[in-house]
Amino acid sequence: MAEVAYTPEFVERGYNNRAAVPEYAAWFERWDRQSREAIAALAPRRDVRYGRGPKETLDLYLPSGTPRGTLVFIHGGWWRSLDKDDHGFVAPPFVEAGLAVALLNYDLCPQVSIGDIVDEVRRGVAFLVREGPRLGIGSGPLVTSGHSAGGHLAAMLHATSAADFGVERHPVHGGVSLSGVHDLEPLVLFAHNVDFKLDAARARALSPVHHTPQTHAPFLVAVGNDETGEFVRQTELLFDAWPANRPSGAQGPMRIANRHHYSVVLDYADAGSALTQATLALF
Repeated sequence: MAEVAYTPEFVERGYNNRAAVPEYAAWFERWDRQSREAIAALAPRRDVRYGRGPKETLDLYLPSGTPRGTLVFIHGGWWRSLDKDDHGFVAPPFVEAGLAVALLNYDLCPQVSIGDIVDEVRRGVAFLVREGPRLGIGSGPLVTSGHSAGGHLAAMLHATSAADFGVERHPVHGGVSLSGVHDLEPLVLFAHNVDFKLDAARARALSPVHHTPQTHAPFLVAVGNDETGEFVRQTELLFDAWPANRPSGAQGPMRIANRHHYSVVLDYADAGSALTQATLALF
């Protein structure tokens, strides 16, 4: 791909999703409404603690029978905002398909660094593997998925060794990055870097495109077709960087028509969507 000449103005246009989608507040309200409905309908076990940090907790949604696997979903918000409670809408189609769903929270920048957050989500996955029988999720396959900054975190889990999870075999059976950020170096020039506190070296060290996957498990990258050019490019970057982890038959990233950064994640609330079906296929 061609080199990009980054300036603060270019980065702001490419990464400020609220400016790109002026009606973003209405989408957040829809997320909230559908999440409250999911919580009321499915009665998850809420705020299960997996670590010592204030927000190192998860919500666990269980099907009526023995789960055949677990989807771990990691929310976005530029590592500095939003919460698992905003994303309960993800759970119903997967619970209906016989899966457990764990919505993972993490502490936020600037109280912690992005590197700290990576360590937290690693602890969350290790906790689920270790405590699965006690929690009622069993030992079935585990697939991770994340939106936006959560997509970055899902990718970093693929780049984590089994030893760093504290297990003998890599615990992740498949992964999804939806509208993820996989090269953090442009963010050094982003306005939010006042909270990230990234320099070029640290941004590179935290970029999945500069890591080698530590598992052969498939990793799906997807993006809304109406997202900014930078989010489309970020998705293509990881598809190109991790050829051995492409899902079977994938000729390119999944491009989801008529979806922007805030509408695309709601495809997870639709059991028949291509995104939901592709994620289910990873189990």
